[in-house]
Amino acid sequence: MKLSGKIALVTGAGRGIGKGCALALAEAGADIVLNDRPGSPDIHPTADEIRALGRRCWAIESDIFSRAGCEALVAAALAETGRLDILISNPAFSRRDDFLNFDPDLFDLTMQGALTSGFHMSQLVGRHFVERGGGGKIIFISSVHGEMPFPRAVAYNAAKAGLDHMMRTIAGELIGRRINVNSIAPGWIDTPGEHEAFSDEVMAEAGKEIPWGRLGLPADIGKAALFLCSDDADYITGEILTVDGGIRLKGYLNHQPPPTP
Repeated sequence: MKLSGKIALVTGAGRGIGKGCALALAEAGADIVLNDRPGSPDIHPTADEIRALGRRCWAIESDIFSRAGCEALVAAALAETGRLDILISNPAFSRRDDFLNFDPDLFDLTMQGALTSGFHMSQLVGRHFVERGGGGKIIFISSVHGEMPFPRAVAYNAAKAGLDHMMRTIAGELIGRRINVNSIAPGWIDTPGEHEAFSDEVMAEAGKEIPWGRLGLPADIGKAALFLCSDDADYITGEILTVDGGIRLKGYLNHQPPPTP
């Protein structure tokens, strides 16, 4: 129960990676403020799962793609709980197309969802951490796209690269307040959203191509989040924890060393 007595706000948490993080933190003793978009069919069933673990859970619907939505979420969370100790910032939006055809409006929306909302949420929660005396954990869910320029993902690649650099800047500015700020960079994770974008057959074949031999699971990211939110990671800030089953190593695995002279 490494997070006993802690209260965590997890955004985009009705399903997928956000849900995996919320469940992992709840299993470790944290009470959870669960956020998803207005009208989400997933948020209340996930809240029930968390309550079944014996934890308190508040389900708050809010559109965090806007500053007003982020402010409403944080205000509602604090009204319910009185304090926050952890933020998992996990808004999700991605569309794929060739660079030359990419819709400018979709580019702006991707940046708003995958980058700008992270700024709003972390600033608002960071101010709360400072006002209550410092300390706290901020975790951004980034992606290996922040480092690897995957084709047909120009907006998402740019947003996640920007998110990681923003994370380091925030970490540096908040280090004197003893607020840990880090990112998690998942690889290809088996989530409902991915199954909406790709067929089951494509997903199954993709898992075989990952060096570890399978797609990642939301629980894999949840375990990483639990580590970074716990006292075990007290001395870690400004870092990117990659959880990708070796995707970044793929190009090197068949490399043959030069012959010995």
